[in-house]
Amino acid sequence: MLNFPNPSRIYDASRRCVCFWGYDKAREIAFLVDNAMLMKLNPGLNSDESSLLATFDHNRDRILELARTLYKGGPHNRYTIS
Repeated sequence: MLNFPNPSRIYDASRRCVCFWGYDKAREIAFLVDNAMLMKLNPGLNSDESSLLATFDHNRDRILELARTLYKGGPHNRYTIS
């Protein structure tokens, strides 16, 4: 089962996404939410780092549900939500 005990998230400017991590038992899974998805969640959003992180925070529950839906287990350790 996928859990999100760590509330940390960062903005990765080189990938243009917000990154966060989930855990399936002891296995760490990285999730990336691209800027386009964040802009869908908050139309008219400024594309600066603080605005993107604030949008992520405001929509955290919805994003975590998307991550749970996307995650299928197996060998993949990184998923993109777009």
